[in-house]
Amino acid sequence: MKNGSFILASLFLVIAGLLPVTAQPASPDYDDLWFYRVWFNEKTDGINDYGPEELLSQAALARREKYGIPLLTESDIPVSRNHINTLSGTGLVLRCTSRWLNTALFSAIQPIDKAALEDYDFIDSITLVKHPSDPVKKSYSKYGTVQASEIQAAFDPRIPLNGHLLHQSGLTGRDITIAILDAGFAYADAIESLEPLRRRGGIVATWDFVNRNNHVYDYHSHGTSVLSILAGVLPGTINGTAPGADYLLLRTEDDHTEFPIEQDYWVAAAEFADSAGADIISSSLGYYTFDDPSMNYSFSDMNGNTTFVTMGADIAASKGMLVVSSAGNERNKEWIRIIAPSDGDSVMCIGAVKQDLTISDFSSSGFSSDGRVKPDVVAPGVSIPIQFEPWVWHSGSGTSFSCPVISGLCASLMQAVPDASPVQIMNAVRESSDRYLRPDTLYGNGLPDFLKALSLIEERHSFIPDVLMTAGPNPFTEEIFLWFHESPGQLTVTISTLNGNTVTKKHFPVFAARSLRLDGLGIIAQGFYLVRVQTDHGERKFKMIKINR
Repeated sequence: MKNGSFILASLFLVIAGLLPVTAQPASPDYDDLWFYRVWFNEKTDGINDYGPEELLSQAALARREKYGIPLLTESDIPVSRNHINTLSGTGLVLRCTSRWLNTALFSAIQPIDKAALEDYDFIDSITLVKHPSDPVKKSYSKYGTVQASEIQAAFDPRIPLNGHLLHQSGLTGRDITIAILDAGFAYADAIESLEPLRRRGGIVATWDFVNRNNHVYDYHSHGTSVLSILAGVLPGTINGTAPGADYLLLRTEDDHTEFPIEQDYWVAAAEFADSAGADIISSSLGYYTFDDPSMNYSFSDMNGNTTFVTMGADIAASKGMLVVSSAGNERNKEWIRIIAPSDGDSVMCIGAVKQDLTISDFSSSGFSSDGRVKPDVVAPGVSIPIQFEPWVWHSGSGTSFSCPVISGLCASLMQAVPDASPVQIMNAVRESSDRYLRPDTLYGNGLPDFLKALSLIEERHSFIPDVLMTAGPNPFTEEIFLWFHESPGQLTVTISTLNGNTVTKKHFPVFAARSLRLDGLGIIAQGFYLVRVQTDHGERKFKMIKINR
């Protein structure tokens, strides 16, 4: 874990109002407590009370500025510390807050008198979100299924989506940060497929919202499986869909019980991801029924506006993040339909197909209850190679595993066309899908073609020269960009001194994008250089000048 993780964790604690005021006595066991979501009707601080850098990292500010999003709005202001202190004085213990929805989650040893607390004029309402119960976790299906894999050629879920062609072009999610919200990441600090990620320091931060500490390498292996699909590298077996991305590992799920409280943790984690500068939220979780049936949702609630987690997910998207969520594994069960937060109108809902690209029997059915196309797209989600324990790999089935296939490949698109917003990327992925003109309730818009999605985004948001190719800036300092009129096919770029000494050389057997960024050039000496570019369509040489800043 990078040192920056401690900075991000401290930033979160300030925003969430969790820096301790006074020491709290030891609490009873977690499952013996009562938990309440308190909705406030005001904030005591305003926008003028904070500078953007007090609440958001530089990466978050840069993301908002790039997409034309206000650096601070009322929703970014922390929940009132005065309100928290007042309620803490009654014996309630703060667990987390949502500045977006202006709520705080508190625990209590005994049931509280909600009517008495609602007499406080700053409280709008109070909702019970968890109570003591036997740990019976009814929604096991939300995690999908796994089985030991026989020795055989592993299925590569990138190939039916043409995602492997993006990776062959060097588009592996570099400079993109993905936040994974899940139940835990057991052995993610040890398994072989994640060694390249760990070695390069690609796990930027971790936080456990249930236990309120930064140790997530325990509790459950579901998040580890998801991470292995995204970042795993195991030759011949696992080909991660975003092996070049950086990651935030955020535990939001209590794997022993199923209560609405997990939505509070989910939204708090989404706010952490926003503040830390994440580009994508990948969530293979969902909610519809609970251990207490009186808390259950109905399908009419899957309208994009009702559930707490969906409201938070849509706000997360409004902050400039791409939110990708599993559709659910419920079509062969009583519920049948999609689950929250995949019903969000700004959330990308992912269904699962088998290896023959027909719909799986479990992939939750759409549409949303208000008639919007869901799932947005589908991806392979049956017998996907995963790893969650050392020296062994498994096959996993579920929309939990089709979700990271899509979120990872979207990181490739973000890397390729950094000026395209998450909404524009989501729309291009939908439009590239094989049922876009005839969506249905099982496949939604269908199976995406990421090569086509890349072309759509480039045509709309990238510079495309009228000539075969061009290069710039000239003079350059740190990097050179190459732009192509059409995809180069085979591509070789050689930078050399004028006397013929090679400085750097890159070769791509297949290069699908119409632009290439050559970075890391700040270390070479000032002077004249020759950039030779060879493609399937022709060759050009550019004489360029390197200057220091």
